[in-house]
Amino acid sequence: MPAVDPQLARDFAVEVVRRLRDSGQQALWAGGCVRDRLMGQLPKDYDVATDAVPDRIRETFGKRRTLPIGAAFGVITVLGPKGAGQIDVATFRRDAAYSDGRHPDAVTFTDAEHDAQRRDFTINGLFYDPLEDRVIDYVGGQEDLTRRVIRAIGDPLARIAEDKLRMLRAVRFAARFDFAIEDRTLAAIKQQARELIIVAAERVAAELRLILTHANRARGVELLADTGLLDVVLPELSAVIQSRDQWSRTVAILASLHAPTFSMSLATLLREAQLAQPDKDFASIVFERWRLSTEEFVGIEKLLRGETLIRTARRQPWPKLQRILVAPRIDELLDYSEAVAHVLDGATAEVDFCREKLVLPLAELNPPPLITGEDLKRLAIPTGPAYRELLDAVRDAQLDGQIKTASEACEWVKAKSFSKNDPGATE
Repeated sequence: MPAVDPQLARDFAVEVVRRLRDSGQQALWAGGCVRDRLMGQLPKDYDVATDAVPDRIRETFGKRRTLPIGAAFGVITVLGPKGAGQIDVATFRRDAAYSDGRHPDAVTFTDAEHDAQRRDFTINGLFYDPLEDRVIDYVGGQEDLTRRVIRAIGDPLARIAEDKLRMLRAVRFAARFDFAIEDRTLAAIKQQARELIIVAAERVAAELRLILTHANRARGVELLADTGLLDVVLPELSAVIQSRDQWSRTVAILASLHAPTFSMSLATLLREAQLAQPDKDFASIVFERWRLSTEEFVGIEKLLRGETLIRTARRQPWPKLQRILVAPRIDELLDYSEAVAHVLDGATAEVDFCREKLVLPLAELNPPPLITGEDLKRLAIPTGPAYRELLDAVRDAQLDGQIKTASEACEWVKAKSFSKNDPGATE
């Protein structure tokens, strides 16, 4: 997707409002872009709310520049000029019941005040008129921004009943902005935490990615634990949370990570449970539950398996360590292992040793293999599992400096093969 220029995006958002006003409609910025602006932050994207119905929106901007993907809910996407991105323009609406806990069964078009009442949290229920530089607040969102609280609009239980994912969103916003969750909203989340299981796995994972890769991820995870939501999304951590030492280590490592990927943060959460039950494959369990990407799964597995090796690097055979160092995601593994070492004992010498090795010339750190399977065929070695064993053994001998040329490798293989085929040769 093309990069969006923040200034062009803002100019386009103003233009969308102006075009709708010029056509005789009401139009305001809505939701997160208003919140971010009031907090002195540059909005990443913009949403516009209007009294224009979807057909009228498309008529105003033209069918070639609009996408009716969300038309059933009163939402039309308007495509901006190059670099300006796109804007969702939504008709002011009132929602009917949410039978599926995600989408309203029906929508009724209404006015701005009723539209604000159906939104999730007060800080997300604000409108802004960019032409008159005026905030329109029907829900007390400005006061809650000042008070630094996340508060559901109206009845918290009703808001959660409409969309259970709002419980995770409350935690995400509280952690992101370092806000408190208002008492009634917090009580409702704790009461309804188990209901999160009905939410689609992909939606849960999407929220958790945002929580676990944010700078305030440690606070986010503590809020997940305090609300009972962590027990729902990661029941494997129940014993870890109950152990003061294990949980404090987990949170401390999470906080120590530098700009972590989702895999790094998730591996941190699973670390203590994996150590306690090494026979279980927690990475696979979570991969299947949350329908993660294969890349995320591979990353979690590598971190959980490789940390101990990295933190004992100087005691490892060089061929074994070298294979780890030249494999994909080594920077991720080193950063993760360093965070663990900082928290456990402060000893990062082993990680430093690995980083020193990584600056070796490529010919020394990862020299091309001396022989391949084709060479084994020319040596009349029978195909089978022995191929991999021989190639790995040759590679180890090469990395240890025992053999340096292809001819030496071939002689080494012939000697090894003769020894295997004639046990008496070694007597």
